[in-house]
Amino acid sequence: MMGLVNRAKASDAELLRAAACDPEAFGVFYDRFEADVLAYFWRRTRRADVSADLAGEVFATALECASRFDPQVGTARSWLYGIVRHQMADAWEHGRVESRARERLGIEPLVVSDESIERIEQLDAVQSGVLGFLDELPEDQRLAVAGRIIDERDYAELASSLACSQSVLRQRVSRGLRGLRERIQEAS
Repeated sequence: MMGLVNRAKASDAELLRAAACDPEAFGVFYDRFEADVLAYFWRRTRRADVSADLAGEVFATALECASRFDPQVGTARSWLYGIVRHQMADAWEHGRVESRARERLGIEPLVVSDESIERIEQLDAVQSGVLGFLDELPEDQRLAVAGRIIDERDYAELASSLACSQSVLRQRVSRGLRGLRERIQEAS
């Protein structure tokens, strides 16, 4: 079992491996990603309650599947965002948020308070400054940066969906990130 000090210093992959026998390790993993996951869902749904439900199901699924995480395949972050994208796609397809993983784990339905709703909406406000700059990029760069950096899609999948080669996609991402850096520096 990891000690408290080690949990704080552990990599995301180490936390996932330890989660089966150390629930607090998963708690640290959750704390690292909660705000990002909530903001992701908020940007797509504009509903704090739905965002909270989706995030709850994502983390319940991640807890259930933590032992199957394979660091040889990718990072813990990309693994988690695979679950995020899957939950979002399911919600759009079925018109509702699934709760299967939460039910299997015996997690009570989420109660979203006014304070929680405000906190979720503020996550977007914090991130919207940089994301606002993203909207100023040329469309090809914006789509490339959003797909690769925000949605964490791999280059092969993203290049295919944008109908370009991986090398062209890498150039678009690079140029887009450079453009974002310049805009951020100008605003500072």
